[in-house]
Amino acid sequence: MKLGRERVLRVAPDEVWAVVGDPGQLGRWWPRVERVESLDAAGFTEVYRTKDGKPVRADFRIAALEDERELRVVQQLEGTPFARVFSKASKRILLEPADGGTRVRLELDQSPAGMARFGGFMVKGAMRKQLDDGLDALARLLAPA
Repeated sequence: MKLGRERVLRVAPDEVWAVVGDPGQLGRWWPRVERVESLDAAGFTEVYRTKDGKPVRADFRIAALEDERELRVVQQLEGTPFARVFSKASKRILLEPADGGTRVRLELDQSPAGMARFGGFMVKGAMRKQLDDGLDALARLLAPA
């Protein structure tokens, strides 16, 4: 199940890329990410916090990186609790110059696994909310002073 949302931000592409092209900054704008650990050229770990306050880690491999244009990461699911929910999961960020700013497109590509396959409409709604929340947070972070 693939879903994308986009928005034009009134910020130059290089300024947007300085944030979205650095996975280490995901904690500043990607929904529910508290911090990023173990960042290197191959991948990174996102750390979330459950409602009970327990940390949850999700490992990602960098699958595509095109300077100032695209970042795509694939979640490593095998052997993790996420494998019960998804058979595949990836995120993609695309940038392109737009009139007076930058068109930012966020995409999620997730294939539900197990019982989650039967809740497609709920999964799609959660994906839409996550993408919209990410675009909102990015717009706030990059808003001209």
